[in-house]
This record gives sequence, structure tokens and C-alpha cells, in this order.
Amino acid sequence: MQDYQNFMTSDLTFFTNEPNQTLLDRFKATLNHVQYFDVLVGYFRISGFHLLHKSFEQIEKIRILVGLNVDRKTFEIIDQAHEQTPLNFESHQQTQKNLANSLVYEMEHSLDTHDTEIGVRKFVEFILSGKLEIKAHPSQNIHAKVYISRFPKGHYDYGRVITGSSNFSRSGLVGNYEFNVELKNSPDVKYALEKFEALWHDAVDISKAYIDTINKHTWLNDQISPYELYLKFLYEYFKEDINVDQEIDVHLPPGFLELEYQKQATVSARKILEGYNGVFLADVVGLGKTFISALLAQQLPGKKLVICPPVLKGYWQRTFYEFNVSVVVESMGKLDHIIKNNPDRFDYIFVDEAHRFRNELTQSYEKLHRICWGKKIILVSATPLNNTVEDIYSQLKLFQAPKKSLIPGVVNLERFFAEQRKYLKQFDKKTPQYIEAVKDVAQQVRNQILKHVMVRRTRKEIINFFSQDMSKQGLSFPELADPERIIYTFDSQTDDVFRKTITLLKQFSYSRYMPLLYLKKGLSKFEAQSQRNIGGFMKGTLVKRLESSFFAFKRSLARFIKSYQHFIDMYHQGTIYISKHVNVYDLLDADDEARLLELVEEERAEMYHVEVFRHDFLVDLRKDLQVLKQIQTLWLDIDQDPKLTQFIAELRENKLLKKKKVVIFSESTETGNYLYRKLDEQFPNKVMFYCSSDGKFQGHRLNKTSARQLIEANYDPNFHDQKNNVRILISTDVLAEGVNLHRSNIVINYDLPWNPTRVLQRVGRVNRIGTKHELVYIFNFFPTAQSDQHLKLEDNIKAKIQAFHDMLGEDAKYLTDEEDVSQFELFGDRLYNKLTRKESFEGEEEARSELEFLRIIQSIRDDDPELFEKIKRLPRKARTCRTIAEGRQDEAESLLSFFRHGNLKKFFITIGDTPSELTFLDAVDLLQCKPDTPRCSIPKSYYDLLTMNKDQFILATSQSVQEKKQVGGGQSNEQFIIRLLKSREIKQFKGFTDDEENYLNMVRKALQAGIIPRNTAKRIRRELNAEMKKGFSPLKLLHLLKNNISDAILHASNESQANDSVAKREIILSEFLRST
Repeated sequence: MQDYQNFMTSDLTFFTNEPNQTLLDRFKATLNHVQYFDVLVGYFRISGFHLLHKSFEQIEKIRILVGLNVDRKTFEIIDQAHEQTPLNFESHQQTQKNLANSLVYEMEHSLDTHDTEIGVRKFVEFILSGKLEIKAHPSQNIHAKVYISRFPKGHYDYGRVITGSSNFSRSGLVGNYEFNVELKNSPDVKYALEKFEALWHDAVDISKAYIDTINKHTWLNDQISPYELYLKFLYEYFKEDINVDQEIDVHLPPGFLELEYQKQATVSARKILEGYNGVFLADVVGLGKTFISALLAQQLPGKKLVICPPVLKGYWQRTFYEFNVSVVVESMGKLDHIIKNNPDRFDYIFVDEAHRFRNELTQSYEKLHRICWGKKIILVSATPLNNTVEDIYSQLKLFQAPKKSLIPGVVNLERFFAEQRKYLKQFDKKTPQYIEAVKDVAQQVRNQILKHVMVRRTRKEIINFFSQDMSKQGLSFPELADPERIIYTFDSQTDDVFRKTITLLKQFSYSRYMPLLYLKKGLSKFEAQSQRNIGGFMKGTLVKRLESSFFAFKRSLARFIKSYQHFIDMYHQGTIYISKHVNVYDLLDADDEARLLELVEEERAEMYHVEVFRHDFLVDLRKDLQVLKQIQTLWLDIDQDPKLTQFIAELRENKLLKKKKVVIFSESTETGNYLYRKLDEQFPNKVMFYCSSDGKFQGHRLNKTSARQLIEANYDPNFHDQKNNVRILISTDVLAEGVNLHRSNIVINYDLPWNPTRVLQRVGRVNRIGTKHELVYIFNFFPTAQSDQHLKLEDNIKAKIQAFHDMLGEDAKYLTDEEDVSQFELFGDRLYNKLTRKESFEGEEEARSELEFLRIIQSIRDDDPELFEKIKRLPRKARTCRTIAEGRQDEAESLLSFFRHGNLKKFFITIGDTPSELTFLDAVDLLQCKPDTPRCSIPKSYYDLLTMNKDQFILATSQSVQEKKQVGGGQSNEQFIIRLLKSREIKQFKGFTDDEENYLNMVRKALQAGIIPRNTAKRIRRELNAEMKKGFSPLKLLHLLKNNISDAILHASNESQANDSVAKREIILSEFLRST
């Protein structure tokens, strides 16, 4: 009786889905009394079935007739199947697929709730029991939405008809604003039923097709095993790369081997280049990055430019010529020439040894940015991350807008790297925790940034995953032997002079190289740091020369003394000239100290009257000069060279050194020249020296081209005209990059390798694929002293190394050219330990490789194509459940989910009520299992955990998270210029042409995107400040901007296919992990 009263109370005529007037409410009120329920709709959405399945329980028969969501061809095929007439198999297969597509799409976008699952399963249950039938009508113009209810015999009424705008879907029942009317008169109901019966008679049953699709092709498939889901995980993660080994036809010069790992790198690099406008080719040294670059260039249309170190220009030209690639090759020193000759004619820029441009505060970086921006950039370097993660950021900005990046999930690169810096500042550099934090940051950069834009494989990866191809080609890598020590000893006199030199150098203030710190008016923080950089660099130079050779140290002392005397003379004359804008980072790669001093003294010198300096400036200059002269006097009586003496003995007696070709490296040109003279006396006509300016052999000076050809003829096994007249090759680091020297297998570091990263490059010259040597040897020199013989030998060596380091105090970073990240450990101990471990020279990261898992899914493709096809067809939102392995019970009763947003792929796990993100390797460790791993039932809590994973994924990919307000800091140069461009004086100025207004608008947008290099913005602000002192002029601002920012940078497009801002978020798959 109560139900009847409720039914009568809600007995409305119109239903609009407004509150208390929804069609769903009406059905719930009436269907409990209905015996037969017929539905005629254009669209039927099964995912809305759960809203009414409880009301359907009491109904005896339900018939659903659909029209628009089944096309005419599908109808004909299904009808043929029922009539058992012959079928066109391909047509039938395609049509069955089309029939399922709408249902699959609907389930992919359904609500992820337990109610949805129950509703769909009830739908299947009703069909199987005969309670429900669903048919499709051949007519595609059925737009009707009719719901016919008939009550049992004896009911007070015959039935009801509801018609109007609502389809059978959640939106139609409750979500959208609709307009439906209920007819209650028996004639109306019978008329509607008559029409329905006629249509039903002509329709075809599609119940089986619905059930098959639901059970096999949607996330309700209960037959997906844990192993199949694991393979689906690999398939979806590597989908873009699975077939890279099949996607390239290469054209190799005669004699070149077709290597699978180089082909794979080429295809991967091309895809990255297409998606992100740039790619790092960063295989470790010796894997043939130049050849990979040439193969990549073959695949790219348009004009190409290579920028490389001067010494490698001929090598790049020859390689691209052999690979039949048209290219312009310019040296790094010719950036102005490239800009002058219109770099915008090029489509692709290859930058060799790109790590040289890791510091964006240099003029060379600013010029390179002008050349690169808006083009496709290939950065070639085995050590792109040479010092800090900032190195990577600078190089990324050559092809990514820092505040509008195309990197999936990291829209704002500036924000990302600022957060990494902020994180590191929490830790004291003197603690082990800081080292761990640095590793964490590097891992974040790899996982979130570099995995999208870098191709990098280690030797171990090539050996592990391309071994079959390597064996077929008859190739192998040499092994690196444990580093050898050459130990030389200071006698008591030399050691006494050395110790006194250390004491005096600690008193040396380097005032001549930091003059602006003595200005009465003071400096900005930036200007003061620039001066300290020059002073620190000069300190590092002097200490390195002392360790390199006594000869080079004495020559450096003489230059320093001459420089101080000249500077003091200028001071006494009342006017001095100072190079205010010398950037120390532009000097670091040179190997000519004399030229460095010239740069410090000459470049863009500005005049200062002595009255502007504090009195203590002249005092410190005189003290410094006195210290230098004292040191010079100390060394006058030292005429022996224990290091050279020991070296000659080793070259004569050491079984590895006395007959084989060797390569000797020194940072100092003067040490190199000195060694050449001394060794040529001992080993006539077999010794050669090479530096950035020229070469020397058999007493003759060679120009760079001739010297280079002689080196290649003697040391490059690929060179066409082989010779054997050089056994001992001495070089500065100009030969440490990009050169083949692997006819030798011995590298000797005559100087202490202060920066092991640089030594990696040296060793890479001989540690190369294709060498005939099985072992590569490294020799390092270490000093000891007779007076320290009470110490163990290693402690003696470490003490000497530490002494060099301690001379510089806080400026020690200029000695190593790298951040000192482990001050809790003595530098001497750390450097010695590095130089005596072969792992330091292999450049092999210990991190696990994703290639292992790419190979697994590729092997499924090749060895079990039916399984591969099945995995490929598994539905979106696929799911399974298994018991978790012993030892991982902490992760039990959890859900792991794989999500995608455009090109961004992320993995989350919720344990209890705590969601967290996983790396690929963390996720694959949890999913990996054997083929026979059993599936268990999925619990109801699956949905709660999935919701938490989804919420965390949405949060992680939200634009608002990426674009939150900038933390801390004052007004940057960019912000200063933007504020000026937005000021009333500029906006209301009437003197600009429309083209000029457009130019200023583009400048503002470029600054907001972070495209303008920091050096450019800094210079613009400095010039603006100077102009404002004279009075502000909008036209002067325009002129100033045009002088510094080219139209080419502003017009360059930074668009790509990698646009995740409009991409949909998807659940790819999930696995529930249960306890045993």
C-alpha cells in the first residue's frame, strides 16, 4: 500500500531531469509494479544500466531495441549470421569489430565504480537467463526514445508510455536537461506497443555480440592473467619503441659495419627530434656517436650544420661525406661567422661536444642559442651532465622554452630546476646526506626530463642486449685494466722548496686579478662574484702548473711577476685598464695559459683612475709581487725533475710501455712542449707533440692540418693511409674529444687528473669499439716525498694531493672544474681512490637498464606473434589480481595503476590509504611474474584504491601544479623588462608602428616563455639602466631591444606533436596485489 501511495504521489506528466523531476526517479517509482518493459532508443548505454538494475529485478521481460548506434552494414552482417547464409569473412570480421567499438569506447569512458560493474554484470546475467533481449533495427533513422511499461493483469491500469528526448544512458536518465512526457491512457500505450512490435519483428538479436564484447574486450574481462597484464604493461610502455629495430634503411660507406645498436639509436633519436625539437646523443665514449649522427642525418630532410671543436672539423666533414650527407661544418670558434651568414637557412644543427656549452652565462652560449633556437637540435656528448644538473638545463634551453616546455609532465623547466636547487640547499655539503641528495636530484632529472629527450646506452647495455649482433659482426669491447701508478719522489731539498711554496701561496691574494673588489664604491653581488671567479681561476692555474711540471710552474711564475710589475707601473702612472667583462667560463677550455693572461689583461679594457680604489689595493699588489719573487728565488736552485726522470725510466723498462704506442695527456701546453723536447732526446724521431695551435715532430713544426693527418695515420685504424712512425704522442686535451686513437691502448695522464670526467674523454680515445686490443691501460702519476717515508705509500701520496688542494682553500673548485660534493671526505683520499679504480674511467652508470624489458616484449613479438597480438588487443583499463611475492608483504592489499596523459606515462600504487608514484623499474619489479602465475579474484576495495591512484595522477599532471607561483628571489632581469613593456608609458605611447607594436608583443611573450638567454636579458637591463639615467624614451627602448633580440628568435616556432595540454588522461591497466 505504501509503494502504491509513493507511486501516486510522484505521478507527474513531464520529466526534465530537474530536481525531483528526473526520469530515473520516475522509473524507480513505477518499475517495481511493471511486468513487461520495452525500450526503443537511438542510443543505449550499458554503463547506465546500474542505475536501474535493482528496479529491473522484479520485471518478467525486458526488450531493448536500438537504432542509431548500430549502422546498416553491421545489421546486415548480423542478420546473415542468423540466417546461416555464406559470409564474406573479412567484411564480417570488420563489421563485428565495428559493432563492438561503440561498446568498448563506452566502457573505456565509464565511471570506475563497483556500481558500474554490478550493473553491467546484471545486464549480462539478464541476457543469459532470457530475462532481457537486445536487438538492432536496420533503419538508421530511428530517432525515437520510447519507454513502454505494462503492468500485470489485475492492476488498476494497463501501462505507461514515456517519450521525449532521453536516450537510455546516465545523461538521459539523470544528467542532461531533457524533456519527456508520460502518457497513461491505454490506447496510447497499445498504439506504442503495436509500433514497437512491428519494429522488433524486423530487428536482429545482438545479445551475443554484446556479451562477447563485454567479456573479452572491456575491463570486465576476467580472464586476463598476471603474466598477460605484465606483458601489456611492457607493450604500452614501449609501444613507440618496440619496432625501432625494423624502422630504418641505412646506406653505409664501404667497409662500415651495420650495427643494430647504432640503427636503434638513429630511429630513437629521430622520433625524439620530431616530438621535442631536440635530442641528446649521449652514448658513452667509444660507441660511435659521430657515425650515429651521420646515420641520423641521412634520415632528415633539409639543410644541416655541424658545430664542433676546431680539431674535429675535418673528421666531421669526412664522415658526413662518406655517408653521402650534404652538410656545412663550422668550428666552435666561428659562431660569429655562422650568425653573420644567416643560421636560419639551416633546419638541423648538430653540436658536437655540446657539454662545452653547459654554462649559459658565457657569450659563446648566447651566440649558440641565437643559432639554434627554432631549429631541430642534436646535442652530441658522452658527458652532458658534467658538473651539476644546471648543465642539462642550459643545454635543454637550446630547444625547449623554459616556461612552456614540451617535456611531458614538466611544463615549466625553470620551476623544476629551481625546486631541485631548493631541495639541495636543505643539506650541508659536508655530510654524506648531501651526496645522497645529489643522486636523488640526478635521478629525478633522468626520470622526468632526460628519458624523453636523450639516447644514452652504456657498454654494458650494448654487451647485454646487442651481443648477438656484435658476435655476428665479429666485434667486442676491450676490457679496462686496473689503473697503473707511476710514483715519483721529491728529495729533501725539493720537498722543502715545495712546502715553502705552499706556505707562500696561501699568503698570495691574487689582487691583480680581482681589482674591482678594491673599488671604494663597492660592487653588485654578481660583479663581485665575477671578479672572484677570475681570481679563483688564476689560482687554480698556478697550482695545476706546479703539479704538472716544474718547468711549466717556473714559466707561469715569470708571467705572473711580469703581469704584476706592469700593473703596478700603471697604478703609479695614475690610470689603470681593467677588463671588466671577462667571463672565466669562456677561458676554461683553452690550453694556452699565456693567451689566457692576454685575455684577462686586454679584452674590452675599461679605464679607471687610481683615486677610485681603496688604499689597501696597492698594498696587496706589492705583497703579492713580493710573494711571487720569493717563490721564484726558492726554485732557482731546483734543476732536477724527479717526475720526468721516473717517466723516462718507465718508458724504457715497463713491459707495457717500452714498445707499444702510447698517448700522453697534459693540460699544459708548456709541459707538453717540455716533454716533447726531453723525450725526443731519449727516443729520437718517435715522439710527437700536438696542441691547439700546431704540432711538432722530428724537430719540425707542423701546421694543424698536417699534424692531424700524421696523428690519424699513426693512431686511427680507420684511416686510409696507415703509418707507423710515431710511437709516443703527447697532447693537450685538444685530442681528448671525438678522435679515434685506438691503434694504441695506453693513456698516460702526466698531470694529476683533477677532473675525472675529463679523463673519461681521454680514455675514450682508445677504449673504442672496433679496437684489436683486449685490454686498455691507464697510467697516472702520483707524487711522494722522502720526508714522508714514515707514512704508508698511499698515505704519502694522498697527503701530497691534499697539499695541492689546500693551497686554494675555498677556491678549490677552480682546481677540479666540478662541484665538491663530498667535503666530509678529504679531497686527497677521494681523488686518489677515484684514480686507482677502473670504474672511474668506464663512465658506466650503475643504474639498471630499461632495454632489458624492451627486449622482452620484442622477443614476444618475434617468437610468439599470437600472444603478442592478444596482448596488443587487451582492453584499456585491463586489470588482474595476484598474490604478492614473499618478502614484499609491505605492498600487499595494494593497487598498482599505469596512467597515460599524451606522451606522459606514470605509475602509482596505493597501499592502505596512501598513494605514491613509482618509477618504471619499481613498477615493473612488482608486475613481473612467470607465465603460470595464477589470477585471483579482485576485491571490492579495488575501486577505492583506484580512485586514490587516479586522484594522485590528476594532481601530478595538473597544469596548476606546474604553474604555481615562483618561489622566492627578487626581480629577475626578465621580469624587469616585462614590467617595463607592460608599463603605461609603453602601452599608451602613440609613436610605434603596428609592426613595432607586434615586435614588442613578441618580445614580451618570448621573455615570459623564458626563451631569451639570461646573458641577453642581463645586458638589456644594464643598458636600460644606463639609458634611464638620461631620461626614458619608448623609442630608445625599442631600438635597444632590436639591437639585442633578433627577429629570428621571436619568429621561430616551438610547436610540436608533443602537446599534452589537450591530451586526455587514460587508465591503461591496474593490478591488485593480495597477501599470501
